Amino acid sequence: MTDAVQYATTRSAPGRVVVTGGSGFVGRAVVSAFAERGVPVLVADQHPPRVAPGHEGLVTHVAGDLTDPGVREAAVPEDAVGVVHLAAITSVLRSVDHPGETYTANVEVTQGLLEAARRRGVGRFVLASTNAVVGDVGLGTITEELPLRPLTPYGATKAACEMLLSGYAGAYGMATSALRFTNIYGPGMGHKDSFIPRLMRAALAGDGVEVYGDGAQSRDFVHVADVVQAVLSAFDRGYTGNVIVGSGRSFSVLELIEAVRAATGEPVPVTHVPAKNGEMPAVIVEIERARRELGYVPAVELTAGLGTVWQDFRGVEDFALSGTT
Repeated sequence: MTDAVQYATTRSAPGRVVVTGGSGFVGRAVVSAFAERGVPVLVADQHPPRVAPGHEGLVTHVAGDLTDPGVREAAVPEDAVGVVHLAAITSVLRSVDHPGETYTANVEVTQGLLEAARRRGVGRFVLASTNAVVGDVGLGTITEELPLRPLTPYGATKAACEMLLSGYAGAYGMATSALRFTNIYGPGMGHKDSFIPRLMRAALAGDGVEVYGDGAQSRDFVHVADVVQAVLSAFDRGYTGNVIVGSGRSFSVLELIEAVRAATGEPVPVTHVPAKNGEMPAVIVEIERARRELGYVPAVELTAGLGTVWQDFRGVEDFALSGTT
């Protein structure tokens, strides 16, 4: 056990876990999981968190943009015992259009939070990273041993963040974890425009969807409940290193649509349109390191997981149709 991990586990005060981006899709689930344990959580987000009944006394909020150094200082208080850093610009297209903004929001913010944590003796730092740090490997399997070869500003900023974590672990003994998530889905993603929410909106409306090319391109989809499991395990163990977090199985677009049909009971017709240039043919990941070093075992099967999204979407739809504001 490193000095940083020992410090983090033996602090005299119960302390707070900082969750940046704690009002977002994944953040809300992480905040709820810590609060369920009775752990106080500080949410650093521009938007106020949605606090579950019974957790009101455990969740505090620092409002503001983390690119502001003053907000970062407030986001890592003296009683912090660890940071789960989820806030970032995650849109690949936005990163291509605004690389400087993406660098500031992703790299400068991460460094500032790491430095605040170092100065306050906070021993644990968990980062939401991505397999985009290794770029396009075609039909090959992505492992943690592949070299960092990002192809977009987004991927490059996350690779830079991983290097910062490695540097702070090496120089200061901090326990720093970079969790490379695949495509996360689950309840609470109704505001997003990724493919699963679009499929759910199509199912609700009785519409169809467009599929680029033949629909054979494949991706790994991981449920938010499994992501939370990995975050908690990395935090609890004081894990240092990079690890891929996914379901360990890739599904083609057409297989995903079949699973949505099974989960919703709706036909969701498909129209094929020309393929987009440069689209990755597959994202296939190996999760053996996560199994071995985090004890991570993905528990949510795709169709069952899509069922949780469908129920959430139906609840949102029912809420909207009720006329309640």
